[in-house]
Amino acid sequence: MNSAVFLTTEGSPVLETMKEFERAGSTVLSCATCLNYYGRQEQLRVGAPTNMKDTVEAMLDFAVTLAP
Repeated sequence: MNSAVFLTTEGSPVLETMKEFERAGSTVLSCATCLNYYGRQEQLRVGAPTNMKDTVEAMLDFAVTLAP
């Protein structure tokens, strides 16, 4: 959420690590509203855009949730 979308978009210094997490079975989500706000929606390189409803559901359902 918020500026964390810079971690999943082009130019991220941790992009390859995020891709490794995804390949290992992690779900990587980026707030679509935040991507739009920062003008990064076309630069998303790992994971999927999501909305607040899906984000909250994921945070409640996943066994582990990582946050910056």
